[in-house]
Amino acid sequence: MFGLARSGVLATHGEHGFPHLVPIVFGVVDDDTIVTAVDHKPKTSSNLVRLKNIARNPLVSVLVNDYHEDWSTLWWARADGVATVTNQIEERLAASLVHRYEDYSSTPPVGPWITIRVERWSGWSADTARLHVREDPA
Repeated sequence: MFGLARSGVLATHGEHGFPHLVPIVFGVVDDDTIVTAVDHKPKTSSNLVRLKNIARNPLVSVLVNDYHEDWSTLWWARADGVATVTNQIEERLAASLVHRYEDYSSTPPVGPWITIRVERWSGWSADTARLHVREDPA
């Protein structure tokens, strides 16, 4: 279900103990890697809080969900993992993001890139009415 979502929310550990949440678009690679980038959309600064937070504490979560008025179709999924920030990234990781979003075909992101190695997947769906958890076996 996670890969069906068009956007998500990245949660990092804020400097003063509060979670820091930002909306993101993302690609999923090999079922255990999420990639996102700082892109060309206007930002108030290039010194982004999410990047500073990851440098201090790389443990992050990404939450996606699908809401409908028909509550029998609701679902959410969360990936918990370890994030890395880099200025360059493997082509296959970049492609997973660029091919997913039309706007990136004309203006691909140049980074910085955030790669998340997922250690735990969890989620819930109304059709099964139960929580699903998958831990990384490593």
